[in-house]
Amino acid sequence: MIKPENISFIIPVYNRPEEIRELLESMHAMEGPKSFEIVIVEDGSDISCEPIIQAFKEELQIKYLSKPNSGPGNSRNYGMKRAKGNYFIILDSDCILPKHYLITVIDELNSDFVHCFGGPDAAHESFSRIQKAIDFSMTSFITTGGIRGSERSKRSFQPRSFNMGLSKEAFEMSGGFGVIHPGEDPDLVLRLEKAGYTTQLISKAYVYHKRRISWSKFYHQVYKFGMVRAILNRWHPKSKRLTYWFPTVFILGLVVAIAAFFMGYQLLLTLYGLYFLLVLLFSWNKTGNIYIGVLSMVAVFIQFVGYGTGFLRSNMSLKFSRKKEEELFPQLFFKHS
Repeated sequence: MIKPENISFIIPVYNRPEEIRELLESMHAMEGPKSFEIVIVEDGSDISCEPIIQAFKEELQIKYLSKPNSGPGNSRNYGMKRAKGNYFIILDSDCILPKHYLITVIDELNSDFVHCFGGPDAAHESFSRIQKAIDFSMTSFITTGGIRGSERSKRSFQPRSFNMGLSKEAFEMSGGFGVIHPGEDPDLVLRLEKAGYTTQLISKAYVYHKRRISWSKFYHQVYKFGMVRAILNRWHPKSKRLTYWFPTVFILGLVVAIAAFFMGYQLLLTLYGLYFLLVLLFSWNKTGNIYIGVLSMVAVFIQFVGYGTGFLRSNMSLKFSRKKEEELFPQLFFKHS
């Protein structure tokens, strides 16, 4: 039987003290007893969040740890090794928890225990319009998002580390997160599945996830996602899916459609226009704001271009080079401390 005192939240942070404030405020507002542990790992930040943590020490059980920068994966491992709980909930610092979050997780685990779970994300009403547009592009079923948040994939779900649960047993068996980033979370989940552990979606255990707050940061994020996916396909061949090629095919098809338009063939480009019109309408319906709908078209375009080009580049490099992944893409790997 899992109780709040068995839970340790693991939160790495790097130069984001104000986000930690918002996250701790939401944790303080959660329903149920506050007997859970919060482990915050300062990953070599130049701007410490320790002064903010001190303001919550009376209300919450917080363990503050500081270490040299070695990336979020290693920071999570560092925190889990020093946590007192036997079940870890891993969050990103840019998340806000709804009041029911922990009660929902505990009830689900006590009725149907799994060693690893994940939950979806949503946009909080306080988020900017760009953040809401990016949230739509990353979660909607008409984009590449939403795949992991589907009820149809409740079992064999691949959690992401912005909202992920992991038992102490599974952590110790697997050794935790690897050095690749991003991509350390699907890599861990795929290793757990190979070892016979079950993963599960807890659909009601959602978090409000801010994600990136500018178009350039969002592009660089999804570009890296695409690059990492090709590496994971090499490491875990059974995880390959044709759908991972969809953003690349989408962008190459758009180039062909534009060329065809200037040659007098308009149908293909018209189909692309209809697709982006659907994005606008679905986003407008979801958010109630047409401007967010327009921004969602921009977000979806950036998502496809970034992921598609990153995935293509990584695949070509891996295919035609004899170098190891860390030599080809050193920017995607941290050295563990």
